[in-house]
Amino acid sequence: MKKGLLIVYSGLSGVGKGTILEKLMPMKDLNLAYSVSMTTRAPRPMEVDGVNYFFVSKERFLEAIKNGELLEHARFVGNDYGTPKAYVEKMRNEGKNVVLEIEIDGARQVVSKCEDALSIYIVPPSMEELERRIRERGSEDEQTILKRLSKAKQEMKEIDFYKNVVCNDDLDKAVDEIRNIILKEMNN
Repeated sequence: MKKGLLIVYSGLSGVGKGTILEKLMPMKDLNLAYSVSMTTRAPRPMEVDGVNYFFVSKERFLEAIKNGELLEHARFVGNDYGTPKAYVEKMRNEGKNVVLEIEIDGARQVVSKCEDALSIYIVPPSMEELERRIRERGSEDEQTILKRLSKAKQEMKEIDFYKNVVCNDDLDKAVDEIRNIILKEMNN
């Protein structure tokens, strides 16, 4: 059995990463599996350990870092998050193409450890369109929107790090483009 791909999937907040992934995941020919992260955050109602996250103590998380068990890790809003190396390798060895939906810092960590990673970054057609999409969601206050837009401008300066950059100006077109990138890599 051929080893599965490690797909590092990132993009600006509000660019449609989740929507694209929802369309890609059920495509049988892509054989995708979503990576489950480890976190020190407490489970929310209806979240299941090993399905939504691997919920661990702060001590266990620090031990995982110390022992080199994580492909990447970061702290976000007072909690730690990371990608367990053994889980990802198990899935890849089963022939699954594992998708890591992570931020640029995490992506850099993963690519530095896994040279065979396939990196894909999603961008909007323009910063104006991104702002429109974020505002249209109606889920955040003005200060949060401005922070997201500021972060987006910073991230856009770093996208050359990714092997593949896909513009989400048309959802179906973006889905097809990413599907073709993955299929091409699968056939190499």
